[in-house]
Amino acid sequence: QVRLVESGGGLVQAGGSLRLSCVVSGVSGDIFRINEMGWYRQAPGNQRELVATIASGGNTNYAASAKGRFTISRNNFKNTVYLEMNNLQPEDTAVYYCYFVTYGIWGQGTQVTVSS
Repeated sequence: QVRLVESGGGLVQAGGSLRLSCVVSGVSGDIFRINEMGWYRQAPGNQRELVATIASGGNTNYAASAKGRFTISRNNFKNTVYLEMNNLQPEDTAVYYCYFVTYGIWGQGTQVTVSS
């Protein structure tokens, strides 16, 4: 059974930083490394939206709101994808979800709250 577990969320002041992690279990490293991974977020009352994706070869794609502040990366030896978030702002407050694109599987989410 494929499972995604996020961690690293929390409460931070505006201008602060957080690093989210997502560990994928139930698949081999060979499977993980060839698959695209993504981070999405959902704020109260809003639809879930793309934050960033990373392809198997390392190519990345960012939402306009994330460009220049967030960095997505992956460690294929640890079946883990990361989201480094800098200069966080109150509008970044949301539940952040990891997404295993090919399998269409979501993690349970981790709350990020940014205070002004």
